[in-house]
Amino acid sequence: MVTMQDEQHAYDAAGTGPRLAAWLEELGLAGQLAEAGLPTFERDLGGAVHWRDPGTGAPLTPEQLADLDRVLRQDGDDPAHAVPVTLVQLRRKAQVRAALLASPCHTYASLAEVRGTSENAARFAVHKAAGRNALLVVPHEGGTLVPAFQLTDAGELRDELAPVLEPLLAARMDPWQVWAWLTQPAALLGGAVPHEAVRDEEEAAIVRHAAVRLAEVSAAPQRGGAAG
Repeated sequence: MVTMQDEQHAYDAAGTGPRLAAWLEELGLAGQLAEAGLPTFERDLGGAVHWRDPGTGAPLTPEQLADLDRVLRQDGDDPAHAVPVTLVQLRRKAQVRAALLASPCHTYASLAEVRGTSENAARFAVHKAAGRNALLVVPHEGGTLVPAFQLTDAGELRDELAPVLEPLLAARMDPWQVWAWLTQPAALLGGAVPHEAVRDEEEAAIVRHAAVRLAEVSAAPQRGGAAG
């Protein structure tokens, strides 16, 4: 049986555990370890660091910590100044999702209220529109969200957005990615926000073209995987 003293002795001997934890805390990336399927750590009341295997919950050995250190520092030419890119990407993804969830969106119930109809009718309409790639729906915590940017004040579909949504949804893009692209400044549009720019008749064709290109890029890896 491995005691806490044995565990701490191993960390002190290696020196890697506390140093690695401090580095990740400084970068603000400790919270992304679990999502990445990597070992996680906690600090006891004395501030000592205890790393755990994600599968077994067992303390990590010095060798395992050394391996983890190498994995997290493998991006870049100089490990001393490396940044764990995967964790940075996961943090960015979490930040984007938090921002999207803070923006206006509907549940079936709230959309029914806006439309002045029953919740069942709203659910049916949402599923029907989503089935023909005319409406973006986003699964979240066992439920379904309908981002409000794609609807009018009366809760109806925005006609001018349909040609933009269709290629993105038909390409089976991650709905969170679609939501983010449509509501944030897009490089393909010179920094314009797609769902806003498409309201301008002079910009609409450019937005539609950008959506088609993005859909093609997104679908390419899927086709490659299927061919392989």
